Amino acid sequence: MKVFITIFQLSIMTISLSSQTPLSFSHTDSTQAPPERIWEIWTNVSNWPTWDAGLRSARLKKGPFREGAKGKLKPDKGPKASFWITEVEEGIAYTLKTRIPFGWLIVRRRLWQDGGWTYFRHEVEFTGWLKKTFARKFGPRYREMLPSVLQKIKMLAEIED
Repeated sequence: MKVFITIFQLSIMTISLSSQTPLSFSHTDSTQAPPERIWEIWTNVSNWPTWDAGLRSARLKKGPFREGAKGKLKPDKGPKASFWITEVEEGIAYTLKTRIPFGWLIVRRRLWQDGGWTYFRHEVEFTGWLKKTFARKFGPRYREMLPSVLQKIKMLAEIED
């Protein structure tokens, strides 16, 4: 089987690599599973710990996954935290925020299709007065975990085929 990398795919890899900083980083993966499968996995909050090794538990407080929804999560290290779904582009992207002292930990997830492939990206950003402190403390671990997190999502999406 030959592997062809389109200019679009190459530009995505370049963007991913060039946008990495201690305060903001991302990882992109791809699958031939339909985008709806990735979206189902991403928006099933109580199942986040099955693919995110950094979480012990996660849940929405009430109601559906939508902009304005609130929830709680328990990281594998550290105290429980609240999160807010601040943006939703149904079936395509969403943003969630978790309060850190004097700032936010922002997670953006986006997916798209090209040439029969579904691409999905997970971005992490630290903001606020203590962003450098939190980025130094948690950033390297989160950055290291991202590829395996996306691999687990990919595996789950492809198992359901």
